[in-house]
Amino acid sequence: MLLLFPAVIVAFFMGRIRGGNLVYDLCRLWADIAFVCWGFRHRNIYEAQPLRNRPTVFVFNHVSFMDIPVMMKTFRKQHIRILGKAEMAKIPLFGFLYKQAVVMVDRSSAAARAKSLHELKEVLQHNISVVIAPEGTFNTTRQPLKSFYDGAFRLAIETQTPVQPVLILDTYDRMHYASVFSMTPGRSRSVYLDPVEVSGLTLEDVKMLKDTVYHIMEQGLIRYQASWIKQPAHAGA
Repeated sequence: MLLLFPAVIVAFFMGRIRGGNLVYDLCRLWADIAFVCWGFRHRNIYEAQPLRNRPTVFVFNHVSFMDIPVMMKTFRKQHIRILGKAEMAKIPLFGFLYKQAVVMVDRSSAAARAKSLHELKEVLQHNISVVIAPEGTFNTTRQPLKSFYDGAFRLAIETQTPVQPVLILDTYDRMHYASVFSMTPGRSRSVYLDPVEVSGLTLEDVKMLKDTVYHIMEQGLIRYQASWIKQPAHAGA
């Protein structure tokens, strides 16, 4: 990351669109090198192809610190912006790169949430897709998913942008959310599921859209036997 930092400085002076795209290209290069060093073997599984020539609201399940590096391996063919927690920008050095790469959200403030939503709309207008974890934070429930926030689905409806779920399957095993010192080598998989069109939906349909996407992702994680899902006890055990 230190080696890439001078290029991030250059990107800062290129503006939020061109410069932001460059930062993501640099982060993808960093991820390619890091995954080799860490012994991670990444593969994208396409149950459905990502939509071409139009922006998309991508939603993913969040269970590990390793999810964001995996995003750099998952989204290779499209320009994206990730919605990230504002407090991460306080980390020395990393915070500067972080602010160039993500749309930050502070969920403790209604005004800050509204500002983030406005920035995401501007990103979509530049034909750049957005990537959001609708759970908001790590899923520590041992269930397939936590409950979803409305934001991603409200954004999709207000901008009439399709939603495409992406499953992140192995980061729980590569780095457990309880510790950044739990990294282990092994496989990494991301699964593109069928996109959900929102054409004609209104804000009254936010809950319906949220529940639909939740069910699609929940069933997908069960189908791929995500390792954090607590298995039911056997009868008579």
